[in-house]
Amino acid sequence: MSRSAASIQASAFPLVFKVGDSSSLPEASNNNGDHIAIRTYARALEGMQKEAIVHNGFTNSAWRMVSDEGPWLNGTDLSSFPLGFFSAGMAASLASEIVALAKQRGIAIQNLQLIQDARYTQEGSALKRTMTGSALPIETEVSITSDASNADVQELVLHALAASPADAIMRTALQNSFRTTLNGKEIGVRKVKMSTTPEADDPQDLFSPISPADAASFAEDIIQKQEGSDTSGDKTAASSIGYAVEQKRVVQVRAVLGLRDDGLKTIQTQCIQPSGGSVFNFLSDDSAELGGQGRAPTGLDYISAGVSFCFMTQIGRFVKQVKQDLQSYAIVQDSRFSLPGSSAKPDRAGTAQPVDTHVFLTSGADDEANRVLVDMGEKTCYLHACYRGIAKTRLQLLKRD
Repeated sequence: MSRSAASIQASAFPLVFKVGDSSSLPEASNNNGDHIAIRTYARALEGMQKEAIVHNGFTNSAWRMVSDEGPWLNGTDLSSFPLGFFSAGMAASLASEIVALAKQRGIAIQNLQLIQDARYTQEGSALKRTMTGSALPIETEVSITSDASNADVQELVLHALAASPADAIMRTALQNSFRTTLNGKEIGVRKVKMSTTPEADDPQDLFSPISPADAASFAEDIIQKQEGSDTSGDKTAASSIGYAVEQKRVVQVRAVLGLRDDGLKTIQTQCIQPSGGSVFNFLSDDSAELGGQGRAPTGLDYISAGVSFCFMTQIGRFVKQVKQDLQSYAIVQDSRFSLPGSSAKPDRAGTAQPVDTHVFLTSGADDEANRVLVDMGEKTCYLHACYRGIAKTRLQLLKRD
């Protein structure tokens, strides 16, 4: 299986940067004033590395990001693995809701910290096409210092969770949709739902022209590998267990969020099980339209990137497991969310809509093999499992006086 020679290590750019001119990007699909539409363009790089442009139609801003894998998939561990993006986004989105709702209700809070443990399962055989990924409830611990009563703080956090469009992914069963283009020709789908979104263009040519915006417009080190930092206490090197054709295992991802003095959210993420990968620190900021300064991607931007990266990982992994020809692959993915509830309308429940993905494949394998490839990518993707199942967040509040 050959891929583009492009790689993270060959790039002079940081792991994340704000795109200087997003006007050349196609408009994010189905955008209006009541929703946030995010279109993600992603392509495979060298090995298990991926690159994405995340275009937020609500703010008309775009971020370029790269993802890698840890030792469990023979990755180079140069950037965060896909589930790290999703966990960072989930934590950042909930924190944004808590801060916004506290301000709205006149509740003073300090020392906000979130610890989230996300768990996923995978079981079955790649060769028999029975391998399936699932998502379990996210265990979330929220710690707050406040002079407000325990009852007021508890209500604040519960209402913030309900208002979060990110959490709606976990509490609502959604059926995502797909299109497949093979060697420039659309070939339809097999078991996944067929997309009704107009056909997109292959995004490969979008990446070369982009460059960073002025450095003053975004934060430094938005994603940074933390040397020597570990939230699990276990640095046992993992083998490439992700390539085994028979799977029955649990994946655990931890995110630890705090607030910096400058208002940026800082989130450390790590794969706890399997172990061996690095800790990566993410920075997140709300958009200017929703009370932030737009210095780093929003939580919903990270979530959208994570879903695209995870799906692409499953495609790349499956072709290695079954030894199927695949020369290149890329996707155009549309995500859509309600405006964050605390910023839009008090006590409104947040919503998410199904993800729509157009898959572009270059391969010598036949149409049916590539339709199966898309099926298996969706079936084994942990983050598509978050959308298609219901796994309500388990919340614990620790209030400090």
